[in-house]
Amino acid sequence: MNQITSPQNQRVKEVAKLAKRSVRDERRLTVVEGLREAGHALANGVIPVEAYFCPTVVNPPDRPLFSQLREQLVAQPGVLSFEVTPDVFAKLAYRAESDGVLLVVPYLDCQLSRLPLRDNPFLCVIEGVEKPGNLGAILRTADAAGVDGVIVCAGATDIHNPNVIRASLGALFTVPVAEIPSAGAISWLHEKNIAIVATTPTATTRYTNTNLTGPVAIVMGSEATGLGEAWLAAAQLQVAIPMLGASDSLNLATATALLLYEVVRQRHSHPDVAPPMNRR
Repeated sequence: MNQITSPQNQRVKEVAKLAKRSVRDERRLTVVEGLREAGHALANGVIPVEAYFCPTVVNPPDRPLFSQLREQLVAQPGVLSFEVTPDVFAKLAYRAESDGVLLVVPYLDCQLSRLPLRDNPFLCVIEGVEKPGNLGAILRTADAAGVDGVIVCAGATDIHNPNVIRASLGALFTVPVAEIPSAGAISWLHEKNIAIVATTPTATTRYTNTNLTGPVAIVMGSEATGLGEAWLAAAQLQVAIPMLGASDSLNLATATALLLYEVVRQRHSHPDVAPPMNRR
């Protein structure tokens, strides 16, 4: 395995440049940090371009998993692997606790055709998400709820932001994700006969008082502006989350979790409806 001991190494500088979205988009590469996140990426067929390891910063309980992951990547054809010093790793990593592993990976295929739909589809659509942490948390919830896929529309946050990957704990690699303008997503959902359930505070129906057991796409808007008019006009159902206090809205990730798990609750309550898939 190659060794890098200087933070001024040109390869280290090139990885550090991936902190900028413009560079990521140009190279179509992003960064994955952490043992769990890297493990999810590899388990779902992502082949890194480069892998960086720093054994000295690994916590003792994580060393067996770290060694296993390192052996797997070193043996992977086409992956450039490097062992680095703590000061080099500090320049590479976005966060202090990165488990001593960092991967440079290619962008995912985020076309709608990638979404594997069951006979009774269950999708989550997010329009205009602004914060990487929210998108990452939504992906993590979507994985846990067993959705078929997440569609991201008109987002200010790019799917491949390393902070999205971190906040999702690697769920970006376990949940199929598509990125498309709202108009295209609406047309595709209508074509597939998937009911659009739009969340809006102006709805008169509570999200718990509507049937979500059929083919459904739960559509959530940004915290700042809510859902666009196109989604509200296209929706077969409009639902609201009751707000009983002074606050007039919930965090986007929290609101999404409520809606997704209402679908899970209803489908588990009806034995004739297939529950969400378990990908593990």
